[in-house]
Amino acid sequence: MDAVRTALQPITHNLPAPIRDLGVSIIGEKCYKSLLLDIDVEDTECLKYAISKGLGIGIVGASAIVKVPQIVKLVKSKSASGVSFLAYLLETSSYLISLAYNVRNGFPFSTYGETAMVLVQNVLITVLVLHYSGKASMAGLFVAALAASAVTLFNEQTLGMKELGWLQVGAGGMSVASKIPQIAAIWSQGGTGQLSAFTVFNYLLGSLTRIFTTIQEVDDKVILYSFVAGFALNLVLALQMVYYWNAPSAKAQGKRKEALPANSALAPSYAEVAATSTARPRSKGPTTRRRG
Repeated sequence: MDAVRTALQPITHNLPAPIRDLGVSIIGEKCYKSLLLDIDVEDTECLKYAISKGLGIGIVGASAIVKVPQIVKLVKSKSASGVSFLAYLLETSSYLISLAYNVRNGFPFSTYGETAMVLVQNVLITVLVLHYSGKASMAGLFVAALAASAVTLFNEQTLGMKELGWLQVGAGGMSVASKIPQIAAIWSQGGTGQLSAFTVFNYLLGSLTRIFTTIQEVDDKVILYSFVAGFALNLVLALQMVYYWNAPSAKAQGKRKEALPANSALAPSYAEVAATSTARPRSKGPTTRRRG
């Protein structure tokens, strides 16, 4: 280890100022000195903190595109099959409350940044689900209600921190409950429809990672327990995605039954048609031949 430290220290001690400042801003002066200048890998506290920060930044970056595949599937198919409006309504509401709670408490952005990214994508998905479900008029009402709620939640004069804290408790419950309608929709339809596998599995990984980062950086049991419960239900969704991977939706099965192929066992064969036609005697029709 001493040889590695001797080889790396000339590099870490001469990093450009912008990189050094970025490192200090992420992990702090103490951990920057311990991990990068002294290269002390036995400093477990700083090591766990740096890993937590790295994972948090990774989640925030990935969250910018986590629901893009879901949006693309909805737009291409022009169908909201398999996607629960109620699930997205609950999740969007809980994310808005959580975003306001984290911002007003001054928590590190790396511990909640994905909330803002996913919130924007959720709004777009919810509007698309309403549109493709034939309820386009409700989309405008949904956006207006969301904007009014945001003004209330972020305004300290309108809503105190104590009240916001109680709302955060409810938001944790809503976030967990938002998975239940989606699980029920998949179960009832016997397929995942237009639900994106990329989104489901990324949510599973993200919720597991958030448990670790919350333990390391945020001393808030309310947020921690909501992530633990969310991970459990995200796991159920992921297992459903695996189970129904190649299963057609109920609607597709119905169409398949209606469109009976010509070579189906239920369709009459050519031999049967020919036998039926020859078995029936042809009736004699009138003739135009003149009799003389």
